[in-house]
Amino acid sequence: MNTNKICWLDLRGSGPLTVALVAEAVQQSIDGIVSDRVEDFDGLPPTVTRVLWLDRAAVGADTDPTAIDPTVIDLNGVDVAVVEPDLAGLIGPLSATWPAVEFGRLADVVDAASLEQACEWAATDPWTVLRFADTTRIPLEIVLAAAANAKGQTISVVGDPDEAEVVFGVLEHGPGGVLMAAGAIGQITRLKAAAQPRTADVGLTELEIVAVAHVGMGERACVDTCTYLRPDEGILVGSHSKGMVLCVSETHPLPYMPTRPFRVNAGALMSYTLATPERTQYLSELRSGSRLLAVDVDGHTRPVTVGRVKIETRPLLSIDAVGPGGQPVNLIVQDDWHVRVLGPGGAVLNSTTLKPGDRVLGYLPTKDRHVGFPIDEFCYEQ
Repeated sequence: MNTNKICWLDLRGSGPLTVALVAEAVQQSIDGIVSDRVEDFDGLPPTVTRVLWLDRAAVGADTDPTAIDPTVIDLNGVDVAVVEPDLAGLIGPLSATWPAVEFGRLADVVDAASLEQACEWAATDPWTVLRFADTTRIPLEIVLAAAANAKGQTISVVGDPDEAEVVFGVLEHGPGGVLMAAGAIGQITRLKAAAQPRTADVGLTELEIVAVAHVGMGERACVDTCTYLRPDEGILVGSHSKGMVLCVSETHPLPYMPTRPFRVNAGALMSYTLATPERTQYLSELRSGSRLLAVDVDGHTRPVTVGRVKIETRPLLSIDAVGPGGQPVNLIVQDDWHVRVLGPGGAVLNSTTLKPGDRVLGYLPTKDRHVGFPIDEFCYEQ
C-alpha cells in the first residue's frame, strides 16, 4: 500500500484557467504550486508549498547565464526553488542569500549520461524533479533505486492523472511525488485521488465453523492474479455480501502439483469478493485486467490485477460459520482438500477437514449491496 504522495500543480502556461485551477488545487489540498512568477503565490494558504521554477526567462537572462546577478532574484515567500541545469551555478549564491529556501534541480533524462547525473542528484539534493524523454519506466526505477536511502524527495513530471497512478506504482512505492500541468478542471481532483493510499485495512474477525456439507456439482472459479501472493494472504470470498471467509492462495506446497502463488481457488462462481474495501463483485464478473483486493491475516490490503479466471465444473463443499454475534456466513468451494482457508495466526486449513468448532478468519460487512455498492435498504440473503 502506498502512502500519501506529494502532488505539485504546474501553473506555467495555464493561461485563463489559472484562477480556476488554483481554486480547485486549494480545495483539494494540493501540496505545492509551481510557477515561474512569484506573484502567482499571492493568497495561497500556508499549507501550500510555493515552488518557484527558475529558468532563463524567469531570471531575465536569455543569453549567458554566467552574467546573471543572483542578488536581483527575489525569492521572498518562496519555499522551494527548482533550478534548470544551465542555471545550476546560481544555487550556491542564492542559498547564501535565501537560507530559508530549499533548492532542487530539474533532471532531464534523455540518455545514459543524464540518467547517471539524475541518480547523483536524487541521492544528494533536497529536491530532484525528474523529466524523462521516453515512456519506459526503467530510468525511473534506476533513479529510485539510487535514491532509496536519500533524505531528499524525487518528483516525477507526469502528463495526466492516469500516468501519475502508474508512476506511483514503480518499484511498488514510486517517487516522492509528481508534478502535473492540468489541462482541464477536474484533473487536480483525479490527481489527488491517485495519490491517496490505495486501500484501507479491513477488520477481520474469527468465525466459528458450524457445518460442512457436500452439495453436489457446480462451477467454481480459480482467480489467477498478476501478483505473487504471500503465504498469509488471499482474497475474501462468501456466498452472502455480509459475510466472507479469507481464502488463501496456492502459495503453500502441495504433494501432487507445483505451487501456484498467483492463484486463489476461490469458490463457487456466484460468490462475492471484494474489489475495493467498499465494493463487492461476483467471481463470475472478474475478467483479465479486473482489480480486486488481496487481504492478509492482519487485515492489510493491496489491490491486485486479475490475469484470468478459470471457471470449471467440480464437486462443491458448503461451509457454514457464524460470527461473534451469531452472524451467519457461508462459503461454497471446490470439494477437495487442497482448497484452503486461513485461520487465526495464519493457520492454513484444508477445507475438507474443517469441522464444527474450528475457527477461520473472515470479514463481516455491515451494509447490504446493490450492484456491488453498499446501500441502506432491506435485503435478506439466505
